[in-house]
Amino acid sequence: MPEPSETDAREFCRAFDALQQEMEKVLVGQKEVIEGVLTAFFAGGHTLLEGAPGLGKTVLVRTLGDAAGLKFSRIQFTPDLMPGDIIGTNLIVEDEHGKKRFEFEPGPVFANLVLADEINRATPKTQSALLEAMQERQVSVSGVRHPVPSPFLVLATQNPLEMEG
Repeated sequence: MPEPSETDAREFCRAFDALQQEMEKVLVGQKEVIEGVLTAFFAGGHTLLEGAPGLGKTVLVRTLGDAAGLKFSRIQFTPDLMPGDIIGTNLIVEDEHGKKRFEFEPGPVFANLVLADEINRATPKTQSALLEAMQERQVSVSGVRHPVPSPFLVLATQNPLEMEG
């Protein structure tokens, strides 16, 4: 990989600052949190946001999606959420000639920014399905791999008052 040039560094700083300024228009007084989320975004990492309900975690992620022009998806994790509910499933579809076939219907994990809300409430199997997407940038359904979009960032939230799971 070639060394980044000074022009590349300036372009990165410009993009980082532009996103930060846009987000600060909506999230007043949250500069440190915004910088942390943007650092994870540009580094290709994922983030765990911990805080009580009503502190703007969902707004933060939605604002990043709007500011960057990326597809946003929110998944509300609950104890009864199944892996297929987040990654998608194969459906049987029938064509105009009556022939049936399987067709993959992508789940909400197929977005650029995924808000995994209250991730601590999910079962280990569902968390594992999300981890595959986070680590491998793909999901497997019936032995077939489906790549997630790029860029791909999961921002998970958990409520410290409800530390189950």
